[in-house]
Amino acid sequence: MDLFDKCIEIILKHEGGFQKNPNDYGNWVGGYKTGKLVGTKYGIAARFFPNEDILHLTKDRAKQLYKLHYWLPMKLFGICNEELVLQIFDFGINAGKGRAIRTVQQLCGVTTDGICGNITKHAINNYNGDLLKDYKHARKVYYEYIASKRDNNVFLKGWLNRVESTHF
Repeated sequence: MDLFDKCIEIILKHEGGFQKNPNDYGNWVGGYKTGKLVGTKYGIAARFFPNEDILHLTKDRAKQLYKLHYWLPMKLFGICNEELVLQIFDFGINAGKGRAIRTVQQLCGVTTDGICGNITKHAINNYNGDLLKDYKHARKVYYEYIASKRDNNVFLKGWLNRVESTHF
């Protein structure tokens, strides 16, 4: 089983099946509470995939979308710590690919361009300290921040639990 397959199994456990929560920004196509409430399935949000049939989305199709739109563009291959790869991938899905990469870049002290290239990977693999612990903490700080800025506080406990339960 390759690393993507290992990671996606954890992701799909977190994301679950179909949901149509009107307070979830990702469930709306065409604007939060002004567009059409469509929903999310396996974490594939209507907001970001407006042309997908969310209600009838299969797990295999969700995996294809994750690989094409998250895994491959994030370029996480070459990072030695698989648990860290899982955390970065999960954060990229939940908060945006660029944010996930910029967060690890900031911790490593390299240019925060959101691209996981050779310099970033070298810095990650040679980090002086516990990068996994530091990255998980940075995720939590971000979630606490956005929960305080929008009507997302209802999701905070789930987001924090997700960080801790994201492991092999």
